[in-house]
Amino acid sequence: MAPTKHDIVEQVCNGLGFPNNRQYPRRTAYIIAEYIVLEGNFRDIIKNIGAGGLFIRTDRKIAVGQPILTKFPLFNFDKTLQVSGRVVRRDPDGFAVTFTETVSGLICKEGHFPEIFREDE
Repeated sequence: MAPTKHDIVEQVCNGLGFPNNRQYPRRTAYIIAEYIVLEGNFRDIIKNIGAGGLFIRTDRKIAVGQPILTKFPLFNFDKTLQVSGRVVRRDPDGFAVTFTETVSGLICKEGHFPEIFREDE
């Protein structure tokens, strides 16, 4: 799959020494998420996720600064995780969310992410 504009911009910025403001690393993902924002209730794909936030790929024009409630499946717990946060950035490929509280089960330990996602749903 070809890199998206978001991927290219992130690679260029990191390569030029621009800071990555994330407290926790992200993992590439392909997880169907349901989310509720002021614009309505939707289902789209999580592109990357970490303990502090995620990026949802969508063509929808979701307003920056608003609260969001996101739900997506977990593998180890055979249940759905529901996380609240705030939309912090939007670009042509989708939008970024910072979680209200860190999701401890998603913290990278010893350089490896926990295998808790059911990515086939």
